[in-house]
Order: sequence, then C-alpha cells, then structure tokens
Amino acid sequence: MTAYALANLRPQPPLHENVFTYMERIQDTLDPYGGRFLVHGTAPEQIEGRTEGTYVLIEFPDMDTARAWYASDAYQEILPMRTDHIEGTAVLLQGVPPNYDPAKTAASMRAAQQP
Repeated sequence: MTAYALANLRPQPPLHENVFTYMERIQDTLDPYGGRFLVHGTAPEQIEGRTEGTYVLIEFPDMDTARAWYASDAYQEILPMRTDHIEGTAVLLQGVPPNYDPAKTAASMRAAQQP
C-alpha cells in the first residue's frame, strides 16, 4: 500500500547554500526506493485552520520502503543540510487501499466507541 513522506517546512530567506545542495542531491536518495515528488515547496492555498510555510509530499511504494529511504545512509548524509537551516516537521503516512470507503471506517470507529 502506498506511503507518503510529508514535510511542512518554514524556510527563511536567504537560503543557506547547503539547502540548495540538499535539493540537488535528494532525488538520488529517492531513486533506489521508488520515491517521487508529488508536491515540492508549494505554499498552500489556505481553506481551513492555520498553517505556515511550504509543503513537500513524496510518494513511496509502501511504508517499509519509505522508512528504509529515511533511514538510508545516503539520505541521512544530506538530511542535516536541510534540518540545520530550515525549521519544520516531517512525517511518514500510510496511504489507503484501492477502493477505500470512509463510511466503513466511520462505522468501525463508531462501533469501537460504543460501551
């Protein structure tokens, strides 16, 4: 089942040279894991709540592969180039299966909270 790496980053100009190097090198860390950018550095169109910064969304074939990419020596080598210069948060997210039905999830959640 597809998995995603989602980051909410809050860069402050001017960007440090290491950030550009990180951007130039990240795709090489993704390729062996089938990772691909779906969103990169996009400022959100705010429709609810509050947020700040930009977003990055990377797709992986599955959660184990996403975890392996993040833990890989190649990615860990370049990660400080970003984290030392841009504040933000990053998470790995499990996708939903094909034909996912949110109504079935609601029914399961409702049943689980019944006494």
